[in-house]
Amino acid sequence: MSNEKDVRTEISRFVVAEMVDNFDEELEMELGDARLERQLGEQLDEDDSSGVTLGRGVYFRELFRLQTELIKLQDWIVDQKLKVVVIFEGRDAAGKGGSIKRITQRLNPRVCRVTALPAPSDREKTQWYFQRFVPHLPAAGELVLFDRSWYNRAGVERVMGFAKEDDVEEFFRSVPEFERMLVRSGIILIKYWFSISDEQQNLRFEMRNRDPMKQWKLSPMDLESRRRWEDYTKAKEDMLARTHIPEARWWIVEGDDKKRARLNCISHLLSQIPYEELPREKVALPPREHSPDYERQEIPSDLYVPAIW
Repeated sequence: MSNEKDVRTEISRFVVAEMVDNFDEELEMELGDARLERQLGEQLDEDDSSGVTLGRGVYFRELFRLQTELIKLQDWIVDQKLKVVVIFEGRDAAGKGGSIKRITQRLNPRVCRVTALPAPSDREKTQWYFQRFVPHLPAAGELVLFDRSWYNRAGVERVMGFAKEDDVEEFFRSVPEFERMLVRSGIILIKYWFSISDEQQNLRFEMRNRDPMKQWKLSPMDLESRRRWEDYTKAKEDMLARTHIPEARWWIVEGDDKKRARLNCISHLLSQIPYEELPREKVALPPREHSPDYERQEIPSDLYVPAIW
């Protein structure tokens, strides 16, 4: 009886934490650091007494600080004409998407873009395996985040039987040379694996299943991955062992605590590329010109979106 009560208590705590995280995500999008403190006041300093969950005040302040640094890094990438690729891999619901969102949240989409390719088409299946990824590689002054990547072959394709074992072995022979070639061409290649426990993934899947706004995230492939947890573990361990090379090593992000994972990932990413803050020219807005014969034409009312609010 006691165990059942403990389980219910743990699930309740998780549900509350998920609700707070969803609320905080909206605040992140809408408010800056100073405005956030004015809006929430002392609530920001509330912390979980257990020390398990990162306090909201610490999280927000660090997130905004790191996002400010990301803007400086973005300017440096453009100024120095760097080419940067960051790969995000990991189990489903491990927090890859949340970290990517916080990285791109305040960056220029012309500089930093996300690539999340669908399953290969019948035509792409006949191509060199890496061919469909090449057009998405960065030019000078660009940062590309791969939300899953060519490592699908070592993970989902292998576990689900979409790739023959010969194809998987060829991938393992080819990928170190492919990545060395990218690095030799001047690309900075950073690879992250987001790790999550069995229990935490199950809780997140349950939340997605019950939340109408997140049910689209729970695909039949996700459900099958739960069943094949151990197969994915073996595939992950083999992949890390065979593709961890000096030129493009792996970095593992502990993902059970979403907020900590985001901060740790962003902080580490910033440490991987030496950068400096560039001076910005002060912008003076020019006065608007006024022409004596200027007349604004009346716009037909049916062109406007109906004002129902």
